[in-house]
Amino acid sequence: MTTARDLLVVVIDTRSGASVEPGDLSLALAGAELVDLIDAGTADLDGDRVVVPSPGQAPPPAPETATDDPLLRQAASSLVRQEPHEPVEDWLWRRGRDLVAAYLAELGTTGSAASRWRSRKPSLSIDPSALADSPARRHANDRWAAHEPVLAALAAAAGVGARDGGDPGDGDPGNGPGGHDEPADLGDDRVVTVLAAVNEAVVELAGVRQRRAVEAAAFDNIWRAV
Repeated sequence: MTTARDLLVVVIDTRSGASVEPGDLSLALAGAELVDLIDAGTADLDGDRVVVPSPGQAPPPAPETATDDPLLRQAASSLVRQEPHEPVEDWLWRRGRDLVAAYLAELGTTGSAASRWRSRKPSLSIDPSALADSPARRHANDRWAAHEPVLAALAAAAGVGARDGGDPGDGDPGNGPGGHDEPADLGDDRVVTVLAAVNEAVVELAGVRQRRAVEAAAFDNIWRAV
């Protein structure tokens, strides 16, 4: 189970789909993939740029990283291997496009759910009971209940925080991990860089949505005046 899959399970199991923007979640999923690729030694950072280590430079892969995951392999194959290497935020935008729909399809949810996300409807509209009870699902829930810092930070970036409850689906507000992590808890500097880039991209996307809403409202007002 990868961090991205764990993140999607958490979003569904906390019943937060209606409050999560698809673009925000896609960026967080891309960030989760990059964290796992760094842990596996498949990717590295040179400052704020994503690089691919040569075979002799790559550290041994972390045993818990599912490097055989098809979507994570796809993410690895999308890394830019030529100089100048891609900035982290650029990679998040490129890799994150329609990434929610891809994970929904791989997770075995209904085709209609994936189609709604491709249409950028701002709701998962998936009952947690639609997810099979499996070791993978329990693993994701255990990481969330344990306030695992990287997963918590990515969930917060996607819009899932303390207000959404502690254990997924329990509905008790105020016990979740969102907003309780210190920067030192988030791992090495590369992980901190990725998480910061995810947050910056989410803020930028929120600004785009706000500008579009203002423009749409102004356009409506013009027609009302005609």
